[in-house]
Amino acid sequence: MKQLTLAVALGLVTAAGVAQARDNIEIVGSSTVYPFSTAVAEQFAKKTGMAAPKVEATGTGGGMKLFCSGAGIDTPDISNASRRMKKSEMETCIKNGVDTVTEVKIGFDGIAIAQAKDAAPVALSRRELYLALAKDVPTGPNGELQPNTYTTWKQINPAMADVKIEVMGPPPTSGTRDALAELGMEKGCLLFKGMPELKKSDEKAFKAACTTVREDGHYIEAGENDNLIVQKLQANPNAVGIFGYSFMDQNRDSLKAASIDGVDISYDAIANGSYKLSRPLYFYVKNSHVDQIKGIKEYMAEFASDAALNADGYLADKGLVALPAAEKSASIAAAAALTPVSVNALK
Repeated sequence: MKQLTLAVALGLVTAAGVAQARDNIEIVGSSTVYPFSTAVAEQFAKKTGMAAPKVEATGTGGGMKLFCSGAGIDTPDISNASRRMKKSEMETCIKNGVDTVTEVKIGFDGIAIAQAKDAAPVALSRRELYLALAKDVPTGPNGELQPNTYTTWKQINPAMADVKIEVMGPPPTSGTRDALAELGMEKGCLLFKGMPELKKSDEKAFKAACTTVREDGHYIEAGENDNLIVQKLQANPNAVGIFGYSFMDQNRDSLKAASIDGVDISYDAIANGSYKLSRPLYFYVKNSHVDQIKGIKEYMAEFASDAALNADGYLADKGLVALPAAEKSASIAAAAALTPVSVNALK
């Protein structure tokens, strides 16, 4: 019995040692924020001599699920997000013991509707985007929703090419998918008779009607691998792909982007809001890990710094659209103070 007790005790000590041995920060979340996070990780490692953080592109929703799964150090320390954290996600965090989380807004990005460089130019409205992507669309005699039968762009708009609708985009776990639904599909859907009234009377039914993506092969989920989408666009000039402006900007030698409601995607158009598929980017920190995992404070300070976030900072070179000065100052202050985000501030 003594031998068994000793073995158990040694096992517990060993397990505790392993649990406390992690000396690198673990980051999950948005594939859009991934290149910014890895650039900060490189700067952090150079300046501090600490181990570079491990950064994984799991998608915003996938990252939040991992981040909120528990408070132990076997869970991620930081989650990147290409949309704001949802109230339901924070409630899951709290239920699992993650009750104090710091939110840091880092800048803006736009959702690009991309094509191969040599493809015929496409100009889209949010109305057309909705009709191309939605599972059900208002095509009945009285505008009632029916299964989407649009198979070519020309069927949606006679001025467009008579080619098959093939859209490669992110999965449901992606913040880009969430933002596309909110900023693109919903706004296009609201232009149809009865939809503004449905939004007011039954938000859940409105969301289901306007943001459920078709599953008949015209929208192809391409995972979180934006490089794979680029390869497929190059192989098929008639297809379009959906990902963040920062990735589009890094691949201008092989890609171009469709205009949305007459506005081309650009740094300035995202910054001033004239490009309508624009969204803020964030990272979230598990405050309980700050004193347990070496380097989190320093990593946060590097990310929320003038050197990184200024319009001429090193993240601008990666395609990040800078925050206005007041918002940037607020982000730097939140990171330094570990200001908790309130569940009541989220939607």
